[in-house]
Amino acid sequence: MPSLIVIRQSYLLEAVPVNSEPLRIAVMGCADIAWRRALPALAAHPDVRLTALASRDPAKARRFAERFGGEPVVGYEALLDRADVDAVYVPLPVHLHAEWVGRALRSGRHVLAEKPLTASAADTEALVALAESRGLALLENFMFLCHAQHARVRDMVAQGVIGELRTLTAEFAFPPMADGRNIYRPGLGGGVLAEVGVYPLRAALLHLGTGLEVRGVHLRYDEARGVDVAGAALLADPSGRTAHLTWGAEHAYRSRYALWGSSGRIELTWAFTPSAAHRPVVRIERQDHVEELALPAEDHFAGAVASFVARVRDGVPSVLEGETVVEQARLVDRVRRHALDQDGPVRPAVPTSAGSPGTR
Repeated sequence: MPSLIVIRQSYLLEAVPVNSEPLRIAVMGCADIAWRRALPALAAHPDVRLTALASRDPAKARRFAERFGGEPVVGYEALLDRADVDAVYVPLPVHLHAEWVGRALRSGRHVLAEKPLTASAADTEALVALAESRGLALLENFMFLCHAQHARVRDMVAQGVIGELRTLTAEFAFPPMADGRNIYRPGLGGGVLAEVGVYPLRAALLHLGTGLEVRGVHLRYDEARGVDVAGAALLADPSGRTAHLTWGAEHAYRSRYALWGSSGRIELTWAFTPSAAHRPVVRIERQDHVEELALPAEDHFAGAVASFVARVRDGVPSVLEGETVVEQARLVDRVRRHALDQDGPVRPAVPTSAGSPGTR
């Protein structure tokens, strides 16, 4: 049977088949990441039609629509009132996610949201439960997970290339960004843990699984900006395997992780933000052998879009959805609480939304 999609029509839900027609996607928020990477991938997918692009700024909505197609819309509620929208891509600031992802789901639309899905585990749990209760797809756009290099590394570990896995190290950092960016604005859910630290944390979940305990955390705060700008964490899984994670926005660029086993080591040197033209290199080290394996280039933004379309149209499970999304949010909360317990209330945590998105 063809998969079904639920659309909103005069506040009533109506099921219609979607396999025979392009998936009609609207964009809620005209962010930089949408302009540079996500919208080119959406516009290029043969089974996607961009129908509308919404912003609170009419000029910005027009500029995005002129480049990518679709109709410019002023305001997010107006976007959800349209009948030509099957799904919504949400690149809004994180403090708006719980409200507007929730509204999109309650209007019967599937959602692809930029990471992090929300600013708290409670809100993330509520949104995931809401999507499941309505039979809708809700994917968190950790696009790096859709790059084949990670599956290749997981296969190597499963095949015993490095023996038994003992330790993961992951690092993601870059030089300071310009003042005024959302990452430096605590009122918009900013902070480097929420925007950058989540990548090494997700790598730990990918390779070590759930149930990770937080054994140590340090967050470095910028006094003038009032947000964390760097951090590090030590995690351990129930069997004693460890993850050593570092992140920040005050470093030379680095984006890699390594898996260290009983008889060898595997490293990805551009793990989280490879360009579409980059050919990943997997470095394999053993006592008497060093090998570098070059993999094909691919666009992980295109991979995330393909995963979303396959999930909506054909029900294909995605690594970007479900319980792992919730576990990621819980792990971020545990890291933040551990830092607060160690250092005291030197700065407020990332703000959460007011109330559960499942009941508003």
